Amino acid sequence: MLGAGINGAAVARELVLGGVDVVVVDKGDLAGGATAYSSRLIHGGLRYLEYGEFDLVRESLAERTRLLRLAPQFVRPLKLCIPVSNRLGGLGKSIARFSGWKRSGGATRPEVPRGLWLVRGGLWLYDFYARDPELPKHEAFPLSDPRAVQVDRKRYRWMCAYYDAQILYPERFVVALLEDARQAAAAAGASFELFTYHHARLSGSRIDVYRSADAAPATTFEPAAIVNATGAWVDLTLNELEVPSPRLMGGTQGSHIVTHNKRLRDALGDAGLYAEADDGRPVFVLPFGDALLIGTTDVRFEGDPASAVVTPGELDYLLRTVNAIVPGVDLGPEDVDLHYCGVRPLPYQHAEDPASITRRHWLQPNTDCAVPLYSVIGGKLTTCRSLAEETAAAIRARLGLAGLTVSRDRPLPGAEGYPAAPQEVAAQCTRLAAETGFSAEQACAVWRLVGTRAARILLAGTAESRQNVVGTDLPEAFVRWVIRNEWVRTLGDLVERRLMLLYDRRLSQATLRQLARLLVEEAVMGAEEARQQVSAASQRLEKHFGKRVPA
Repeated sequence: MLGAGINGAAVARELVLGGVDVVVVDKGDLAGGATAYSSRLIHGGLRYLEYGEFDLVRESLAERTRLLRLAPQFVRPLKLCIPVSNRLGGLGKSIARFSGWKRSGGATRPEVPRGLWLVRGGLWLYDFYARDPELPKHEAFPLSDPRAVQVDRKRYRWMCAYYDAQILYPERFVVALLEDARQAAAAAGASFELFTYHHARLSGSRIDVYRSADAAPATTFEPAAIVNATGAWVDLTLNELEVPSPRLMGGTQGSHIVTHNKRLRDALGDAGLYAEADDGRPVFVLPFGDALLIGTTDVRFEGDPASAVVTPGELDYLLRTVNAIVPGVDLGPEDVDLHYCGVRPLPYQHAEDPASITRRHWLQPNTDCAVPLYSVIGGKLTTCRSLAEETAAAIRARLGLAGLTVSRDRPLPGAEGYPAAPQEVAAQCTRLAAETGFSAEQACAVWRLVGTRAARILLAGTAESRQNVVGTDLPEAFVRWVIRNEWVRTLGDLVERRLMLLYDRRLSQATLRQLARLLVEEAVMGAEEARQQVSAASQRLEKHFGKRVPA
Protein backbone atom coordinates (compact mmCIF):
# COMPACT_ATOMS: atom_id res chain seq x y z
CA MET A 1 0.00 0.00 0.00
CA LEU A 2 1.50 3.31 -1.10
CA GLY A 3 0.00 6.28 0.73
CA ALA A 4 -1.21 6.68 4.32
CA GLY A 5 -3.92 9.26 3.76
CA ILE A 6 -7.62 8.64 4.33
CA ASN A 7 -7.99 6.27 1.37
CA GLY A 8 -4.74 4.38 1.88
CA ALA A 9 -5.50 3.89 5.58
CA ALA A 10 -9.06 2.73 4.87
CA VAL A 11 -7.94 0.26 2.18
CA ALA A 12 -5.14 -1.08 4.39
CA ARG A 13 -7.61 -1.64 7.23
CA GLU A 14 -10.10 -3.34 4.93
CA LEU A 15 -7.48 -5.73 3.59
CA VAL A 16 -6.12 -6.59 7.04
CA LEU A 17 -9.64 -7.19 8.34
CA GLY A 18 -10.03 -9.66 5.47
CA GLY A 19 -6.89 -11.53 6.46
CA VAL A 20 -4.48 -10.03 3.92
CA ASP A 21 -0.94 -9.09 5.03
CA VAL A 22 -0.32 -5.38 4.37
CA VAL A 23 2.70 -3.07 4.27
CA VAL A 24 1.92 0.67 4.12
CA VAL A 25 4.58 3.09 2.88
CA ASP A 26 4.32 6.89 2.81
CA LYS A 27 7.09 9.34 1.93
CA GLY A 28 5.72 11.71 4.57
CA ASP A 29 3.53 11.40 7.64
CA LEU A 30 0.15 9.75 7.71
CA ALA A 31 -2.73 12.04 6.71
CA GLY A 32 -0.17 14.54 5.41
CA GLY A 33 -1.88 15.35 2.11
CA ALA A 34 -5.42 16.30 1.09
CA THR A 35 -6.84 14.56 4.18
CA ALA A 36 -5.47 17.29 6.44
CA TYR A 37 -6.41 20.10 4.05
CA SER A 38 -10.05 19.29 3.37
CA SER A 39 -13.24 21.13 4.33
CA ARG A 40 -13.72 18.55 7.10
CA LEU A 41 -17.23 17.61 6.03
CA ILE A 42 -18.87 14.21 5.84
CA HIS A 43 -21.57 15.00 3.34
CA GLY A 44 -23.71 13.61 0.56
CA GLY A 45 -22.61 16.22 -1.95
CA LEU A 46 -25.67 18.38 -2.44
CA ARG A 47 -24.21 20.12 -5.51
CA TYR A 48 -23.38 16.76 -7.15
CA LEU A 49 -27.11 16.55 -7.90
CA GLU A 50 -26.73 19.43 -10.37
CA TYR A 51 -24.33 17.27 -12.41
CA GLY A 52 -26.63 14.24 -12.36
CA GLU A 53 -24.34 12.18 -10.09
CA PHE A 54 -27.26 10.63 -8.21
CA ASP A 55 -25.47 7.35 -7.50
CA LEU A 56 -22.59 9.23 -5.89
CA VAL A 57 -25.00 11.21 -3.72
CA ARG A 58 -26.80 8.01 -2.68
CA GLU A 59 -23.51 6.30 -1.83
CA SER A 60 -22.22 9.34 0.04
CA LEU A 61 -25.37 9.70 2.12
CA ALA A 62 -25.32 6.01 3.03
CA GLU A 63 -21.71 6.36 4.16
CA ARG A 64 -22.52 9.54 6.07
CA THR A 65 -25.17 7.64 8.04
CA ARG A 66 -22.76 4.77 8.62
CA LEU A 67 -19.91 7.00 9.86
CA LEU A 68 -22.21 8.85 12.25
CA ARG A 69 -22.88 5.45 13.82
CA LEU A 70 -19.43 3.84 13.60
CA ALA A 71 -17.24 6.87 14.38
CA PRO A 72 -19.30 9.24 16.59
CA GLN A 73 -16.13 10.42 18.35
CA PHE A 74 -15.07 12.06 15.08
CA VAL A 75 -18.22 12.51 12.96
CA ARG A 76 -21.08 14.63 14.26
CA PRO A 77 -24.29 16.07 12.79
CA LEU A 78 -24.05 19.64 11.51
CA LYS A 79 -26.88 21.98 10.59
CA LEU A 80 -26.18 23.92 7.41
CA CYS A 81 -28.11 27.02 6.31
CA ILE A 82 -28.42 28.15 2.68
CA PRO A 83 -29.46 31.79 2.09
CA VAL A 84 -31.58 32.27 -1.04
CA SER A 85 -32.27 35.51 -2.91
CA ASN A 86 -34.81 34.56 -5.62
CA ARG A 87 -37.32 31.89 -6.62
CA LEU A 88 -36.33 30.61 -10.07
CA GLY A 89 -32.58 31.18 -10.41
CA GLY A 90 -30.53 28.33 -11.85
CA LEU A 91 -33.43 26.28 -13.22
CA GLY A 92 -32.52 26.97 -16.86
CA LYS A 93 -28.86 26.16 -16.27
CA SER A 94 -29.71 22.92 -14.52
CA ILE A 95 -32.04 21.87 -17.34
CA ALA A 96 -29.26 22.64 -19.83
CA ARG A 97 -26.81 20.49 -17.86
CA PHE A 98 -29.17 17.53 -17.84
CA SER A 99 -29.93 17.89 -21.55
CA GLY A 100 -26.26 18.28 -22.48
CA TRP A 101 -26.93 21.64 -24.18
CA LYS A 102 -24.24 24.33 -24.02
CA ARG A 103 -24.68 27.92 -25.05
CA SER A 104 -21.95 29.13 -27.40
CA GLY A 105 -20.97 32.60 -28.62
CA GLY A 106 -21.92 35.97 -27.24
CA ALA A 107 -20.83 37.70 -24.08
CA THR A 108 -20.48 35.79 -20.85
CA ARG A 109 -23.62 36.18 -18.80
CA PRO A 110 -23.43 36.96 -15.09
CA GLU A 111 -23.95 34.00 -12.78
CA VAL A 112 -27.59 33.82 -11.59
CA PRO A 113 -27.83 32.70 -7.95
CA ARG A 114 -29.62 29.41 -7.35
CA GLY A 115 -33.26 30.06 -6.49
CA LEU A 116 -35.63 28.71 -3.88
CA TRP A 117 -37.26 26.15 -6.19
CA LEU A 118 -33.94 24.69 -7.27
CA VAL A 119 -32.51 24.57 -3.74
CA ARG A 120 -35.64 23.02 -2.24
CA GLY A 121 -35.83 20.51 -5.08
CA GLY A 122 -32.25 19.47 -4.41
CA LEU A 123 -32.86 19.21 -0.68
CA TRP A 124 -35.99 17.13 -1.26
CA LEU A 125 -33.90 14.67 -3.30
CA TYR A 126 -31.24 14.79 -0.60
CA ASP A 127 -33.75 13.80 2.09
CA PHE A 128 -35.18 11.10 -0.20
CA TYR A 129 -31.79 9.51 -0.84
CA ALA A 130 -30.65 9.81 2.79
CA ARG A 131 -33.65 8.17 4.46
CA ASP A 132 -31.89 8.86 7.74
CA PRO A 133 -34.33 8.82 10.68
CA GLU A 134 -31.71 10.31 13.02
CA LEU A 135 -31.31 13.61 11.15
CA PRO A 136 -34.13 16.18 10.67
CA LYS A 137 -35.41 16.81 7.16
CA HIS A 138 -34.78 20.12 5.45
CA GLU A 139 -36.75 23.28 6.17
CA ALA A 140 -37.33 26.60 4.40
CA PHE A 141 -38.35 29.85 6.05
CA PRO A 142 -38.16 33.65 5.56
CA LEU A 143 -35.21 35.54 7.02
CA SER A 144 -37.53 37.04 9.64
CA ASP A 145 -37.81 33.58 11.22
CA PRO A 146 -35.72 33.28 14.42
CA ARG A 147 -34.16 30.08 13.04
CA ALA A 148 -32.40 32.06 10.30
CA VAL A 149 -28.74 32.95 10.70
CA GLN A 150 -27.84 36.61 10.28
CA VAL A 151 -27.17 37.25 6.60
CA ASP A 152 -27.71 40.34 4.42
CA ARG A 153 -31.48 40.90 4.28
CA LYS A 154 -31.11 43.29 1.36
CA ARG A 155 -29.57 40.49 -0.67
CA TYR A 156 -31.48 37.42 0.58
CA ARG A 157 -35.16 36.68 1.19
CA TRP A 158 -35.30 33.08 2.42
CA MET A 159 -33.22 30.49 4.16
CA CYS A 160 -33.13 26.73 3.72
CA ALA A 161 -31.70 24.51 6.44
CA TYR A 162 -30.65 20.87 6.30
CA TYR A 163 -28.28 18.48 8.05
CA ASP A 164 -25.01 16.93 6.99
CA ALA A 165 -22.06 15.96 9.20
CA GLN A 166 -18.68 17.34 10.18
CA ILE A 167 -15.38 15.66 11.03
CA LEU A 168 -13.24 18.12 12.97
CA TYR A 169 -10.09 16.04 12.85
CA PRO A 170 -9.82 13.68 9.85
CA GLU A 171 -6.16 13.28 10.86
CA ARG A 172 -7.30 11.52 14.05
CA PHE A 173 -9.74 9.44 12.00
CA VAL A 174 -6.80 8.15 9.94
CA VAL A 175 -4.89 7.27 13.11
CA ALA A 176 -7.93 5.28 14.30
CA LEU A 177 -8.18 3.43 10.97
CA LEU A 178 -4.55 2.38 11.19
CA GLU A 179 -4.83 1.47 14.87
CA ASP A 180 -7.80 -0.76 14.01
CA ALA A 181 -5.72 -2.41 11.28
CA ARG A 182 -2.93 -3.03 13.78
CA GLN A 183 -5.34 -4.52 16.32
CA ALA A 184 -7.03 -6.70 13.70
CA ALA A 185 -3.69 -8.00 12.44
CA ALA A 186 -2.59 -8.91 15.96
CA ALA A 187 -5.86 -10.72 16.64
CA ALA A 188 -5.72 -12.69 13.38
CA GLY A 189 -2.01 -13.39 13.34
CA ALA A 190 -1.67 -11.39 10.13
CA SER A 191 1.11 -8.97 9.27
CA PHE A 192 0.65 -5.19 9.28
CA GLU A 193 3.56 -2.75 8.95
CA LEU A 194 3.56 1.02 8.51
CA PHE A 195 6.58 2.98 7.25
CA THR A 196 6.21 6.77 7.29
CA TYR A 197 8.94 8.99 5.87
CA HIS A 198 10.00 6.11 3.62
CA HIS A 199 10.10 5.55 -0.13
CA ALA A 200 9.42 2.41 -2.13
CA ARG A 201 11.49 1.31 -5.12
CA LEU A 202 10.17 -1.28 -7.58
CA SER A 203 12.80 -3.70 -8.95
CA GLY A 204 11.06 -6.21 -11.18
CA SER A 205 8.65 -8.00 -8.85
CA ARG A 206 10.44 -6.82 -5.68
CA ILE A 207 9.76 -3.78 -3.53
CA ASP A 208 12.62 -2.16 -1.64
CA VAL A 209 11.54 0.16 1.16
CA TYR A 210 14.13 2.67 2.34
CA ARG A 211 14.21 5.65 4.68
CA SER A 212 13.71 8.98 2.92
CA ALA A 213 16.25 10.91 4.99
CA ASP A 214 19.32 8.77 4.36
CA ALA A 215 18.23 5.93 2.03
CA ALA A 216 18.81 3.39 4.81
CA PRO A 217 17.09 0.11 3.83
CA ALA A 218 14.04 -0.88 5.90
CA THR A 219 12.61 -3.99 4.25
CA THR A 220 12.45 -5.89 0.97
CA PHE A 221 9.66 -8.20 -0.16
CA GLU A 222 7.69 -9.40 -3.18
CA PRO A 223 4.14 -8.03 -3.00
CA ALA A 224 1.21 -9.94 -4.45
CA ALA A 225 -0.26 -6.57 -5.48
CA ILE A 226 0.45 -2.85 -5.14
CA VAL A 227 -2.20 -0.23 -4.41
CA ASN A 228 -1.18 3.33 -5.29
CA ALA A 229 -3.33 5.43 -2.94
CA THR A 230 -1.14 8.52 -2.95
CA GLY A 231 -3.96 10.89 -3.93
CA ALA A 232 -2.85 13.91 -5.94
CA TRP A 233 0.63 12.29 -6.11
CA VAL A 234 -0.59 9.23 -8.07
CA ASP A 235 1.18 10.22 -11.31
CA LEU A 236 4.36 11.23 -9.49
CA THR A 237 4.35 7.90 -7.65
CA LEU A 238 4.02 5.93 -10.89
CA ASN A 239 6.89 7.94 -12.33
CA GLU A 240 9.07 7.17 -9.30
CA LEU A 241 8.25 3.48 -9.68
CA GLU A 242 9.19 3.79 -13.37
CA VAL A 243 5.83 2.36 -14.40
CA PRO A 244 4.54 3.70 -17.76
CA SER A 245 1.12 5.32 -17.50
CA PRO A 246 -0.97 8.03 -19.16
CA ARG A 247 -1.76 11.05 -17.00
CA LEU A 248 -4.39 10.06 -14.46
CA MET A 249 -4.69 13.01 -12.05
CA GLY A 250 -5.78 16.60 -12.60
CA GLY A 251 -6.24 17.97 -9.13
CA THR A 252 -7.56 21.38 -8.14
CA GLN A 253 -6.32 23.55 -5.32
CA GLY A 254 -8.69 24.20 -2.41
CA SER A 255 -7.84 26.82 0.19
CA HIS A 256 -9.33 27.50 3.63
CA ILE A 257 -8.95 30.06 6.38
CA VAL A 258 -9.53 29.78 10.12
CA THR A 259 -10.76 32.77 12.09
CA HIS A 260 -11.87 33.51 15.65
CA ASN A 261 -13.88 36.57 14.58
CA LYS A 262 -16.56 36.89 17.27
CA ARG A 263 -19.01 38.92 15.17
CA LEU A 264 -19.12 36.19 12.54
CA ARG A 265 -19.44 33.43 15.13
CA ASP A 266 -22.31 35.25 16.86
CA ALA A 267 -24.08 35.66 13.50
CA LEU A 268 -23.95 31.93 12.81
CA GLY A 269 -24.45 30.46 16.26
CA ASP A 270 -23.86 26.70 16.15
CA ALA A 271 -24.95 26.33 12.52
CA GLY A 272 -22.83 26.34 9.40
CA LEU A 273 -23.43 28.55 6.39
CA TYR A 274 -23.48 27.16 2.85
CA ALA A 275 -23.69 30.12 0.50
CA GLU A 276 -22.98 31.01 -3.10
CA ALA A 277 -20.14 33.28 -4.16
CA ASP A 278 -20.57 35.74 -7.02
CA ASP A 279 -19.06 33.20 -9.44
CA GLY A 280 -21.59 30.53 -8.42
CA ARG A 281 -19.14 28.45 -6.38
CA PRO A 282 -20.26 27.22 -2.96
CA VAL A 283 -18.50 28.68 0.05
CA PHE A 284 -18.79 27.22 3.54
CA VAL A 285 -18.50 29.00 6.88
CA LEU A 286 -18.39 26.23 9.48
CA PRO A 287 -18.09 26.07 13.27
CA PHE A 288 -14.64 24.66 14.06
CA GLY A 289 -14.24 24.23 17.81
CA ASP A 290 -14.06 27.76 19.19
CA ALA A 291 -13.18 29.10 15.73
CA LEU A 292 -14.71 29.17 12.24
CA LEU A 293 -13.49 27.42 9.11
CA ILE A 294 -14.07 29.22 5.79
CA GLY A 295 -13.57 27.56 2.40
CA THR A 296 -13.05 26.73 -0.27
CA THR A 297 -11.56 27.60 -3.66
CA ASP A 298 -11.34 25.36 -6.73
CA VAL A 299 -8.35 26.34 -8.88
CA ARG A 300 -6.53 24.04 -11.30
CA PHE A 301 -3.12 23.01 -9.99
CA GLU A 302 0.03 21.76 -11.70
CA GLY A 303 3.21 20.60 -9.99
CA ASP A 304 4.08 18.89 -6.73
CA PRO A 305 0.99 19.02 -4.46
CA ALA A 306 3.28 19.51 -1.46
CA SER A 307 4.13 22.98 -2.79
CA ALA A 308 0.53 24.24 -2.79
CA VAL A 309 -0.06 27.28 -0.59
CA VAL A 310 -2.89 29.77 -0.24
CA THR A 311 -2.50 32.61 -2.72
CA PRO A 312 -3.32 36.27 -1.92
CA GLY A 313 -6.07 36.09 -4.56
CA GLU A 314 -7.74 33.12 -2.87
CA LEU A 315 -7.51 34.77 0.52
CA ASP A 316 -9.13 37.93 -0.83
CA TYR A 317 -11.82 35.86 -2.59
CA LEU A 318 -12.87 34.11 0.61
CA LEU A 319 -12.85 37.29 2.70
CA ARG A 320 -14.83 39.27 0.12
CA THR A 321 -17.39 36.48 -0.26
CA VAL A 322 -18.08 36.20 3.47
CA ASN A 323 -18.30 40.00 3.86
CA ALA A 324 -20.86 40.15 1.06
CA ILE A 325 -23.01 37.46 2.69
CA VAL A 326 -22.87 38.47 6.36
CA PRO A 327 -23.15 42.26 6.86
CA GLY A 328 -21.19 44.13 9.49
CA VAL A 329 -18.50 41.48 9.93
CA ASP A 330 -15.84 43.24 7.83
CA LEU A 331 -13.38 40.36 7.82
CA GLY A 332 -9.85 41.39 6.91
CA PRO A 333 -6.45 39.71 6.69
CA GLU A 334 -5.86 40.55 10.34
CA ASP A 335 -8.77 38.23 11.24
CA VAL A 336 -7.11 35.20 9.64
CA ASP A 337 -5.54 33.11 12.40
CA LEU A 338 -4.19 30.59 9.91
CA HIS A 339 -4.83 29.24 6.44
CA TYR A 340 -4.24 25.94 4.70
CA CYS A 341 -4.36 24.58 1.19
CA GLY A 342 -4.50 21.15 -0.40
CA VAL A 343 -4.84 19.57 -3.84
CA ARG A 344 -7.89 17.42 -4.46
CA PRO A 345 -7.12 13.97 -5.94
CA LEU A 346 -9.39 14.47 -8.96
CA PRO A 347 -9.14 12.63 -12.27
CA TYR A 348 -7.53 14.36 -15.24
CA GLN A 349 -10.29 15.85 -17.40
CA HIS A 350 -10.63 18.71 -19.87
CA ALA A 351 -13.68 20.18 -18.14
CA GLU A 352 -13.97 23.96 -18.46
CA ASP A 353 -15.39 24.29 -14.96
CA PRO A 354 -13.22 22.62 -12.27
CA ALA A 355 -16.33 22.20 -10.10
CA SER A 356 -17.84 19.94 -12.78
CA ILE A 357 -15.01 17.39 -12.57
CA THR A 358 -16.50 14.24 -11.09
CA ARG A 359 -15.92 13.42 -7.43
CA ARG A 360 -16.44 9.72 -8.09
CA HIS A 361 -13.72 7.23 -7.28
CA TRP A 362 -12.47 4.18 -9.08
CA LEU A 363 -9.57 1.75 -9.22
CA GLN A 364 -7.34 2.11 -12.30
CA PRO A 365 -5.35 -1.06 -13.16
CA ASN A 366 -1.92 -0.79 -14.75
CA THR A 367 -0.90 -3.50 -17.18
CA ASP A 368 2.71 -2.35 -17.69
CA CYS A 369 4.00 -3.55 -14.34
CA ALA A 370 5.54 -6.85 -13.26
CA VAL A 371 3.31 -6.77 -10.17
CA PRO A 372 -0.49 -6.25 -10.30
CA LEU A 373 -0.74 -2.51 -9.67
CA TYR A 374 -3.87 -0.44 -9.07
CA SER A 375 -4.14 3.33 -8.63
CA VAL A 376 -6.96 4.88 -6.62
CA ILE A 377 -8.49 7.75 -8.60
CA GLY A 378 -10.64 10.30 -6.81
CA GLY A 379 -12.16 9.69 -3.42
CA LYS A 380 -13.16 11.91 -0.53
CA LEU A 381 -13.48 11.73 3.23
CA THR A 382 -17.11 10.63 3.15
CA THR A 383 -16.66 7.61 0.90
CA CYS A 384 -13.32 6.33 2.20
CA ARG A 385 -14.89 3.16 3.65
CA SER A 386 -16.91 2.24 0.55
CA LEU A 387 -13.88 2.96 -1.64
CA ALA A 388 -11.84 0.66 0.60
CA GLU A 389 -14.46 -2.07 0.36
CA GLU A 390 -14.49 -1.91 -3.44
CA THR A 391 -10.69 -1.83 -3.63
CA ALA A 392 -10.23 -4.73 -1.23
CA ALA A 393 -12.76 -6.77 -3.19
CA ALA A 394 -10.83 -6.16 -6.42
CA ILE A 395 -7.50 -7.08 -4.80
CA ARG A 396 -8.91 -10.21 -3.21
CA ALA A 397 -10.42 -11.28 -6.52
CA ARG A 398 -7.06 -10.71 -8.23
CA LEU A 399 -5.38 -12.87 -5.58
CA GLY A 400 -8.02 -15.58 -5.89
CA LEU A 401 -9.32 -15.06 -2.35
CA ALA A 402 -12.94 -15.28 -1.28
CA GLY A 403 -14.80 -11.98 -1.02
CA LEU A 404 -15.47 -10.51 2.40
CA THR A 405 -17.41 -7.48 3.58
CA VAL A 406 -15.92 -6.69 6.94
CA SER A 407 -16.15 -2.99 7.83
CA ARG A 408 -19.79 -2.06 7.26
CA ASP A 409 -20.71 -2.55 10.91
CA ARG A 410 -17.31 -2.31 12.61
CA PRO A 411 -16.87 0.69 14.93
CA LEU A 412 -13.55 2.51 14.94
CA PRO A 413 -11.47 2.40 18.14
CA GLY A 414 -12.89 4.97 20.54
CA ALA A 415 -16.49 4.56 19.38
CA GLU A 416 -17.40 1.72 21.73
CA GLY A 417 -20.02 2.89 24.21
CA TYR A 418 -19.88 6.46 22.94
CA PRO A 419 -22.68 8.57 24.52
CA ALA A 420 -25.49 9.68 22.24
CA ALA A 421 -26.05 13.19 23.62
CA PRO A 422 -23.53 16.05 24.13
CA GLN A 423 -24.50 16.42 27.79
CA GLU A 424 -23.73 12.74 28.32
CA VAL A 425 -20.24 13.31 26.87
CA ALA A 426 -19.65 16.07 29.43
CA ALA A 427 -20.84 13.80 32.23
CA GLN A 428 -18.58 11.01 30.99
CA CYS A 429 -15.56 13.33 31.05
CA THR A 430 -16.40 14.37 34.61
CA ARG A 431 -16.55 10.72 35.69
CA LEU A 432 -13.31 10.02 33.86
CA ALA A 433 -11.56 12.81 35.74
CA ALA A 434 -12.81 11.43 39.06
CA GLU A 435 -11.65 7.91 38.20
CA THR A 436 -8.17 8.85 37.00
CA GLY A 437 -7.25 11.89 39.07
CA PHE A 438 -6.67 14.01 35.98
CA SER A 439 -8.59 17.29 35.78
CA ALA A 440 -11.89 17.57 33.93
CA GLU A 441 -10.22 19.84 31.37
CA GLN A 442 -7.51 17.25 30.75
CA ALA A 443 -10.05 14.44 30.44
CA CYS A 444 -12.10 16.42 27.91
CA ALA A 445 -9.02 17.36 25.88
CA VAL A 446 -7.94 13.71 25.60
CA TRP A 447 -11.52 12.57 24.92
CA ARG A 448 -11.77 14.93 21.93
CA LEU A 449 -8.83 13.14 20.31
CA VAL A 450 -9.46 9.48 21.14
CA GLY A 451 -13.08 9.09 22.20
CA THR A 452 -13.86 6.36 24.74
CA ARG A 453 -10.26 5.09 24.60
CA ALA A 454 -9.45 8.04 26.88
CA ALA A 455 -10.30 6.02 30.00
CA ARG A 456 -7.80 3.24 29.30
CA ILE A 457 -5.08 5.64 28.16
CA LEU A 458 -5.36 7.94 31.16
CA LEU A 459 -5.57 5.05 33.62
CA ALA A 460 -2.37 3.67 32.12
CA GLY A 461 -0.68 7.05 32.55
CA THR A 462 -1.56 7.76 36.18
CA ALA A 463 2.02 7.04 37.29
CA GLU A 464 3.46 9.54 34.79
CA SER A 465 3.49 13.32 34.77
CA ARG A 466 0.09 14.97 34.95
CA GLN A 467 1.63 18.33 34.14
CA ASN A 468 0.05 19.97 31.11
CA VAL A 469 2.04 20.69 28.02
CA VAL A 470 2.32 24.48 28.18
CA GLY A 471 -0.53 26.26 26.43
CA THR A 472 -2.71 23.14 26.27
CA ASP A 473 -4.98 21.01 28.44
CA LEU A 474 -3.12 17.85 27.41
CA PRO A 475 -1.12 16.11 30.16
CA GLU A 476 2.43 15.00 29.41
CA ALA A 477 1.38 11.42 30.20
CA PHE A 478 -0.99 11.42 27.23
CA VAL A 479 1.55 12.99 24.90
CA ARG A 480 4.06 10.30 25.83
CA TRP A 481 1.43 7.66 25.07
CA VAL A 482 0.82 9.23 21.64
CA ILE A 483 4.54 9.29 20.85
CA ARG A 484 4.90 5.62 21.81
CA ASN A 485 1.81 4.32 20.05
CA GLU A 486 0.91 6.52 17.07
CA TRP A 487 3.86 6.39 14.67
CA VAL A 488 5.23 9.82 15.61
CA ARG A 489 8.53 10.66 13.92
CA THR A 490 8.74 14.47 13.94
CA LEU A 491 7.64 17.48 15.94
CA GLY A 492 5.35 18.42 13.06
CA ASP A 493 3.58 15.05 13.36
CA LEU A 494 2.64 15.94 16.94
CA VAL A 495 1.65 19.54 16.32
CA GLU A 496 -0.25 19.13 13.05
CA ARG A 497 -1.68 15.61 12.96
CA ARG A 498 -1.75 13.96 16.41
CA LEU A 499 -2.44 16.59 19.06
CA MET A 500 -4.10 19.03 16.61
CA LEU A 501 -2.33 21.99 18.20
CA LEU A 502 -2.02 23.68 14.83
CA TYR A 503 -5.54 25.00 15.44
CA ASP A 504 -4.98 26.06 19.06
CA ARG A 505 -4.50 29.79 19.59
CA ARG A 506 -2.34 29.12 22.65
CA LEU A 507 0.40 27.32 20.70
CA SER A 508 3.76 28.94 21.49
CA GLN A 509 7.49 28.41 21.15
CA ALA A 510 7.42 27.08 24.70
CA THR A 511 4.90 24.43 23.59
CA LEU A 512 7.16 23.40 20.72
CA ARG A 513 10.19 23.16 23.00
CA GLN A 514 8.34 21.04 25.56
CA LEU A 515 7.05 18.65 22.90
CA ALA A 516 10.56 18.40 21.44
CA ARG A 517 11.89 17.54 24.88
CA LEU A 518 9.36 14.72 25.19
CA LEU A 519 10.42 13.39 21.78
CA VAL A 520 14.02 13.31 22.99
CA GLU A 521 13.09 11.59 26.25
CA GLU A 522 11.09 9.00 24.31
CA ALA A 523 14.19 8.34 22.14
CA VAL A 524 12.53 9.42 18.90
CA MET A 525 15.37 11.87 18.18
CA GLY A 526 18.48 13.42 19.67
CA ALA A 527 18.77 16.80 21.36
CA GLU A 528 20.38 18.55 18.39
CA GLU A 529 17.74 17.27 15.97
CA ALA A 530 15.04 18.38 18.39
CA ARG A 531 16.43 21.95 18.41
CA GLN A 532 16.47 21.94 14.62
CA GLN A 533 12.90 20.70 14.48
CA VAL A 534 11.65 23.43 16.79
CA SER A 535 13.12 26.01 14.42
CA ALA A 536 11.82 24.19 11.33
CA ALA A 537 8.33 23.75 12.80
CA SER A 538 8.11 27.42 13.71
CA GLN A 539 9.12 28.47 10.19
CA ARG A 540 6.69 26.05 8.57
CA LEU A 541 3.81 27.26 10.73
CA GLU A 542 4.42 30.83 9.58
CA LYS A 543 5.23 30.22 5.90
CA HIS A 544 2.90 27.32 5.13
CA PHE A 545 -0.05 28.17 7.39
CA GLY A 546 0.37 31.90 8.03
CA LYS A 547 0.40 31.12 11.76
CA ARG A 548 2.77 33.11 13.95
CA VAL A 549 3.89 31.31 17.08
CA PRO A 550 4.77 33.66 19.95
CA ALA A 551 7.73 33.04 22.26
